[in-house]
Amino acid sequence: MREIDKVAWILVEDGRVLSTRSAGKDVWYLPGGKREPGETDLETLRREIGEELSVEVDVPGAVHLGTFTAQAHGHPNGITVRMTCYRAGYQGQLRPASEIAEMAWLGHADRHRTSPVDQLIFDHLLAEGLLR
Repeated sequence: MREIDKVAWILVEDGRVLSTRSAGKDVWYLPGGKREPGETDLETLRREIGEELSVEVDVPGAVHLGTFTAQAHGHPNGITVRMTCYRAGYQGQLRPASEIAEMAWLGHADRHRTSPVDQLIFDHLLAEGLLR
């Protein structure tokens, strides 16, 4: 079994979480991505969010929200994704960049539009009273 190691940014406003859709994809994902060799969680978070959404994440203020594992969307059975999630503020104006086609604020009712690991995170956010 193989595991894909990813870091995600959890930005919640008004009971909705920021999600992104890559060009050519039909599923929404929480912003973030795969760790480069030797990177820490927060280095990955800073780099990926800068590349995808053109903002600077407040790394010193980042708070670990949790780590979630599920079947990796679009991969053969047995390949999982391990998503380490952080909440943090940011500086700049959010705008899709790189492979990101669009961004949207999603509520729990939209969880079916997301990847399996994101569905677990949506459930966690709802249980914590952060998502509506």
